[in-house]
Amino acid sequence: MIAAWILFAFLCGSLMFSYWLGLLANRDITEVGDGNPGAMNLWRSSGYKYGVAGIALDFSKGFIPILWFVAESNAAEGYPIILPAAAALLGHAFSPFMKGRGGKAIAVTFGVWSAMMFAAALAYAVILAALMALHRLLRRGHRTTPASDGLQVVTGMLLLNLFMTLVGYRLEWIALGIFNLVLLAFTHRKLWSDRYGRTKHKHRGL
Repeated sequence: MIAAWILFAFLCGSLMFSYWLGLLANRDITEVGDGNPGAMNLWRSSGYKYGVAGIALDFSKGFIPILWFVAESNAAEGYPIILPAAAALLGHAFSPFMKGRGGKAIAVTFGVWSAMMFAAALAYAVILAALMALHRLLRRGHRTTPASDGLQVVTGMLLLNLFMTLVGYRLEWIALGIFNLVLLAFTHRKLWSDRYGRTKHKHRGL
């Protein structure tokens, strides 16, 4: 039974709504910005209406299957919930509809955690808001870059894991948090490698 839920969650996560909405708007969002087939590039290329729709759909594909699994299996307090939750995240990051390429898994992360434990999702949102405010304060209101946004997303998940550990969350939640942290670091790797490469060339005077 758990295998069926894992497959279902993976397939739901792999639905690339933002990319398809971009095609509906006659835009290939993989050719916009950093090439990520996610809601932010949809927003940039097609406007806020499409962007909001993409965020909502990407959130729902993590929220709906996991909430359904929790309701049907009564597994919210045990390790089995980790597998479908991880599958939903992996489906978005490695979508078979994009030949193994996917998005950064930010909206689907919020969907998964909101379905499992809303308090953790809320804590993550608060942490990200605080990091964004701190960044703008240090940068004196200057706009963030994709690389700095990605760093905030990953740092926020790291801080969420520390928060869950200090508060005494169950080990299965912390295990999933660590998995989510590693996945977010992986999906944002290109932004940091590009920034590092530009910085290295600049220091060499190229």
